[in-house]
Amino acid sequence: MPDLDFGVEGAEAVVWAASPLLAFRLKIHNSCPGENIQSVMLQAQVQIEATRRRYEPDEQSRLLDLFGAPERWNQTLRSVLWTHANVTVRPFSGETTADLLVPCSFDFNVAATKYFDGLAQGDIPLCLLFSGTVFYENGDSGLQVGQIAWEKEARFRLPVATWKRLIDHYYPNSAWLTLRRDVFDRLHEFKRRHGIATWDQALEELLR
Repeated sequence: MPDLDFGVEGAEAVVWAASPLLAFRLKIHNSCPGENIQSVMLQAQVQIEATRRRYEPDEQSRLLDLFGAPERWNQTLRSVLWTHANVTVRPFSGETTADLLVPCSFDFNVAATKYFDGLAQGDIPLCLLFSGTVFYENGDSGLQVGQIAWEKEARFRLPVATWKRLIDHYYPNSAWLTLRRDVFDRLHEFKRRHGIATWDQALEELLR
């Protein structure tokens, strides 16, 4: 039965997608020789290991909404679930690579977005937890099916600059907020009543 090990060789922005995506380059190695892997239906849970890096004072301030006051971080700083992603791996024997496409939300109601936006520089410590199904052939036994062991994982440090370049490409000089409908209706009425042309101007007027 295949014994697959995983590593992450790098990550880069997918610049022509319909929405922001990062492509993580996976290296996949089968420790059992003589097996032909026909396909792998691979799933990955991507977690942010927030305790595995240091934070500058300005970053601590920007992460206040997520983890609370820095003096309490020994209790509140914790791993954050980013997202789930999947990929179908092509046939191989021994070793191969595959691109895992990870969607990147810019919704500030999402914890991962708050975390990424709060970082000024350095790396984002990630842990990818793998699961899935392997279809393989071993000698004359025909096509067989196996499961990826639950403990399979890979760590990777994603440069903050990579995420920022991706978001700046898809949302240049902008950010997205989701409002309750009643709050939006009140904001819309304020904008109409004062003859304000744009949403930016309406918010600037309210912030005076």
